Amino acid sequence: MTTTERANDAITSDILFQPGRIGSLGVRNRIVMAPMTRSLSPNGVPGPEVAAYYRRRAEGGVGLIVTEGTWVPHWSASDDPAAPRFYGDDALAGWKHVVDEVHAGGGLIMPQLWHVGQIFEEKTGASRGHLVGPSGLTGGFGIMPTPSDEPATQQEIDEVIDAYAKAALSAKQLGFDGVELHAGHGYLLDQFFWETSNTRTDRYGGSLVERTRIAVEIVEEIKRRTGADFPVMLRFSQWKMHDFTAKLFSTPAEMETFLNPLMEAGVDAFHASQRRFWEGEFGTDLNLAGWAQKLSGKPGITVGSVTLKRDLIESFSGPGSESADNLPLLRERMSRGDFDFVAVGRALIANPDWPHLVRSGQPLRSYETSTLSQLV
Repeated sequence: MTTTERANDAITSDILFQPGRIGSLGVRNRIVMAPMTRSLSPNGVPGPEVAAYYRRRAEGGVGLIVTEGTWVPHWSASDDPAAPRFYGDDALAGWKHVVDEVHAGGGLIMPQLWHVGQIFEEKTGASRGHLVGPSGLTGGFGIMPTPSDEPATQQEIDEVIDAYAKAALSAKQLGFDGVELHAGHGYLLDQFFWETSNTRTDRYGGSLVERTRIAVEIVEEIKRRTGADFPVMLRFSQWKMHDFTAKLFSTPAEMETFLNPLMEAGVDAFHASQRRFWEGEFGTDLNLAGWAQKLSGKPGITVGSVTLKRDLIESFSGPGSESADNLPLLRERMSRGDFDFVAVGRALIANPDWPHLVRSGQPLRSYETSTLSQLV
């Protein structure tokens, strides 16, 4: 075999560029664009620049794009008027343009559906009014827990379930390839998951299984309205924005208890949010996505500082060298079957053609914090 043939064989056999599946959806490679909030959709409407931004990543070789978080059609979902919403004729028309551009660029795309719940951070300086959450305990940036509001009523829970299902049906009608539910980082669904913020005594509180119930009912309702073959992914985390040391579960058995009802409801893949993908859980070198895939049998999506030295929070501390060659470790973990997909975030901001650069062995451009908010 010649040197050129060996090089071509190495490119062809690279696990990152092997096709994969998420439920009924075939994905051209294992590379996912991670959701990254940028607050560049005035009045919640994604404009032509947003469509061009996502198309550029599709043309750059990303297999599946997960959009920035988008507000479900519920009156208390949003805490940022410049983040896009997933309701209203104007916003949905903007998302239709995004879908068409990404598909024209050769990629697949799912919106991330989002509700912040009882997060009390105020980006507008104005009160959000009544905040819907499990127990009237805030999940904001202060010390947890802090009394904030009244526990959600059954009617309010039903309204939240309906809002997610409406958004998912809109996504299908617009031509999206599935949806992702944001259920991590201390936002609404995670507030129900976490025993510190969910002290309910009805069927939505109590054991870990009962604390997953609202997410289970959301997934079931989405599948009922969109069909069983419409893919649903769920993003979860151990850490919270206000507590990086938080643990939703401390053993594999607890994690399996959490995953099983979600899997049975119809979740097709688990997107396990970590700040650093190489860190293992439960005293092992298997990371959160690896445990999710092992315990559920569903595809795991890993994420966290891929080809970067510092995690997102550390990068805000000031300038520094950001690039790191952790791809050999990523490929090793993926090749041994830990997880099927990898989500790339900040590196795709700096390198819209990240997949093409990685595949051809070209150097990556360094990520700078200032680029996070740029339309590139």
